[in-house]
Amino acid sequence: MAIDRSLSSDAADGRYGSAPPRPPFIEHVAYARVGLLGNPSDVYFGRTISFSLGNFSASVRLQPSDDLVIQPHPVHDLVRFDSIDHLVNRLQNEGYYGGVRLLMSICKVFYKYCIDNKIDLKAGNFTLSYDTNIPRQTGLSGSSAIVCAALSCLLDFYKVRHLVKVEVRPNLILSAEMELGIVAGLQDRVAQVYGGLVYMDFCKEHMDSQGYGVYSPMDISVLPPLHLIYAENPSDSGKVHSTVRKRWLDGDMFIILSMEEVAKIALEGRRALLEKDYTKLAELMNRNFDLRRSMFGDDALGSLNIKMVEVARSVGAASKFTGSGGAVIAFCPNGPSQAEQLENVCREAGFVVQPAIVVPSFLNEEDLKTLSHS
Repeated sequence: MAIDRSLSSDAADGRYGSAPPRPPFIEHVAYARVGLLGNPSDVYFGRTISFSLGNFSASVRLQPSDDLVIQPHPVHDLVRFDSIDHLVNRLQNEGYYGGVRLLMSICKVFYKYCIDNKIDLKAGNFTLSYDTNIPRQTGLSGSSAIVCAALSCLLDFYKVRHLVKVEVRPNLILSAEMELGIVAGLQDRVAQVYGGLVYMDFCKEHMDSQGYGVYSPMDISVLPPLHLIYAENPSDSGKVHSTVRKRWLDGDMFIILSMEEVAKIALEGRRALLEKDYTKLAELMNRNFDLRRSMFGDDALGSLNIKMVEVARSVGAASKFTGSGGAVIAFCPNGPSQAEQLENVCREAGFVVQPAIVVPSFLNEEDLKTLSHS
């Protein structure tokens, strides 16, 4: 989603003063994402289905300026505190890092990609600023949302959107995060670049030959009503992949076969969604989490994360992680009365619960022209 407009208030346009018109700014929004089925097989040449979650978003604004400035956020990049208690409390709840490093990293990755691919960039500087309401450490891809929105701003500022394929953009976002040591896969970035509901196949042959997967947008109308559940003080979603990844690379057959089954869940889930077989969808969501739990173990997943799933299941709802922990997506196959029960038990357990808002795809005509499989 993009906004490209001039700030033409009376004061800004000089109608009642001498201030010159401000140059137009570019603003893009990227939404949180939910891994519905198949995660975390995206980093194991698997398949996933994900969608853009409209409940939360990040925005980045690019304003032309004399110098290139990365503007700290007044809350998320706080460096001035009332006391040492304030500082420590802030670090315990929000962590050490805000979004400045993300903006810097995508600028570097974007610039290097353009140089390597002989894409000329016009002269000119800008100021980048951001805002976000995506809860931290909830497995809703808050960091990549900031990077995704910033990349869109850069594409428009330099007028190179038509030269950077849509399929490649998730790789650029992931590269920017990997520069900072963030552990992740491609599915989150694909969902945020494409918007809407996307089926993704990360088969090794295509990944090796093209560097990205096969991404197939789906009509969001095939989704039933879903609920988002999250904890206000969640676990760290960035450390969950580590042990399983090593075992997979070492040839552990239990992990390899389990991850293949997780990938198959997305394939079966696509069929279930297209046929609106929601009984099957519920089974697959539960199976997806059960497989994750068997591979990662309870210590890695965290007791609070497991409790969210179990609370949802206590009223018969299907449930699984949206990502690597911190939030859960739930489906109530028995309808509104079951959804009401879900809301009650989640609130009693101290969790936040709300209907999941699915954002349609927001690729524009220029984006669609770059697609290999449009």
